[in-house]
Amino acid sequence: MKKNDVYEVNITDMNFLGFGIAKVDGCVLFVSGAVTGDLVRVRVIKVCRTYAVARTENILTPSPHRVPDGCAVSASCGGCAFRSVDYAYERALKEASVRQSFVRQGLRDVDVAPLTSDGRTDRYRNKAQYPVRRAADGRIAVGFFAAKSHRVLPCTDCALQNPAFAPIVEEIRAFAQETNLTVYDEETKSGLLRHIYLRIGEATGEIMLCLVLCGASLPRADDFVHRIQTRFPAVVSIFLNRNEDDTNVVLGKDFTLLSGKPYIEDILCGVRLRITPQSFYQVNRGAAELLYGKAAELAALTGRETLLDLYCGIGSIGLSMAKHAGRLIGIETVASAVACAGENAAQNGITHAAFYCGDASDTQALLKDAKAAEGDFVPDVVVLDPPRKGCTERLLADLGKMGAKKIVYISCNPETLARDAKFLLSDGWKMNTIYPFDLFCRTGHVECCTSFEKTNLTYNI
Repeated sequence: MKKNDVYEVNITDMNFLGFGIAKVDGCVLFVSGAVTGDLVRVRVIKVCRTYAVARTENILTPSPHRVPDGCAVSASCGGCAFRSVDYAYERALKEASVRQSFVRQGLRDVDVAPLTSDGRTDRYRNKAQYPVRRAADGRIAVGFFAAKSHRVLPCTDCALQNPAFAPIVEEIRAFAQETNLTVYDEETKSGLLRHIYLRIGEATGEIMLCLVLCGASLPRADDFVHRIQTRFPAVVSIFLNRNEDDTNVVLGKDFTLLSGKPYIEDILCGVRLRITPQSFYQVNRGAAELLYGKAAELAALTGRETLLDLYCGIGSIGLSMAKHAGRLIGIETVASAVACAGENAAQNGITHAAFYCGDASDTQALLKDAKAAEGDFVPDVVVLDPPRKGCTERLLADLGKMGAKKIVYISCNPETLARDAKFLLSDGWKMNTIYPFDLFCRTGHVECCTSFEKTNLTYNI
């Protein structure tokens, strides 16, 4: 096999980047634009030692799973791995991927429940970040990066995003064009406007707008604020973010409030939450409510327990369970999120919750501030919601030593969940059913929730 060879192949599977999978003379072929069940003519574009990559040139016989993608840029964007398959098949792929993550860790006998969704496959995202660049024709392009590049595909109305975002983005683009605002150029590291960042509280309708600048100030800022808030009264918070670093990270550390409130609010599982521009908040509110509801069910609190919420962020998970707990203690490494969590507890009248700074990677110091304020305590139930990299073995080992009887683990990465589950099982914990949730429809990501129980504990901390 060599580059530019053409083959007719049957697609037998898909991966989570949205590539169809076929075999040619024993060589695995990853095919862009193909769906399981397609018969396609493909052209090889890359040959590696153990696999090759090809693109679809013609669909000879379409798969029964294939559906119209309904997106003008999906072939180039790459954000929606499953835009061209029916949702029933997407669900099956995600359920299978969760099982396979555990099989790869040697855990073949796990119980995986059917995937849960809130029923929305489009318009579910409450957060969007749009790169801004100058197009070849001189006009300002706003949209999303093409796959494996920093070329902006003009698209202000992604089908996954809340429909309120598109007209705001178009208005910002028009303002920038009319006022000759410079936009960022990655080659020269110059130009002012880098990204447009939007969030919406789905239950309240409040919108936050943040312009990410390679600079400290926005020319004609007062005109901009008046124009946006006159045409879009739902925009109640406008920020500037300063990011002058040569980086792929969207946001810098410095935020300046231009107008309105320093937060927006949303209601999740009956809890009113303040959300700042730095805060982590689930992008799919409807599915998140189902996920957190399952987490509360697995925690099985009776009103007497001490609940320890690690990686607590603005407190959304712990506060959603607080009415069933005797005491809630949240730990988070980001100081602004800790402050926000405290405000969220106060505005909901939750007086038996407290939040402290602590780094989950440093278990010796993790509970230092909490114990200094609360006195010694033994957590009955621990909630974990780590980043994609999962937890350290040190933290997992110390959970039992803390005296915890139960862990409720929420994960955005089945691979690291399976890895951590393997360690916990070896450390004497029992794992219960794994529940997948589709918070990221049409993409290759899947969220999971499960619980672990330990008996005959020896308190040692």
